[in-house]
Amino acid sequence: MLGVIFSFLILVVGEGINIWAEMLSAKLPGAYSLLEFKNAILFLMVFIGCSFLLVGYSVGYSSSKSIWTVTVSSIVAILVTEPFLAYFFFHQLPQKGELVGFALGVIGFIATIVWV
Repeated sequence: MLGVIFSFLILVVGEGINIWAEMLSAKLPGAYSLLEFKNAILFLMVFIGCSFLLVGYSVGYSSSKSIWTVTVSSIVAILVTEPFLAYFFFHQLPQKGELVGFALGVIGFIATIVWV
């Protein structure tokens, strides 16, 4: 159980870094801007974030022996991290349907952890 929680924290960091890079790239004037040297940091951020994800999946699977537990953990890491970063970068609050989706994702994660 401790390994699953540790892998979840690693996944939150990895997803957070990746989502941060995605949010920064969304604010660029166009897709061509990614090719400018000044935006190369975004590719480095994605490399670091994906490295965290690889470690998180490895630790999660070795401790839970279920890829579905790790998959749900990764999805919930996105559900937890992305709303905070979206508000931080775009100052937009979620609508009703988005809040319901978030709540269902959290309930699914709890169910996955409880019935492992």
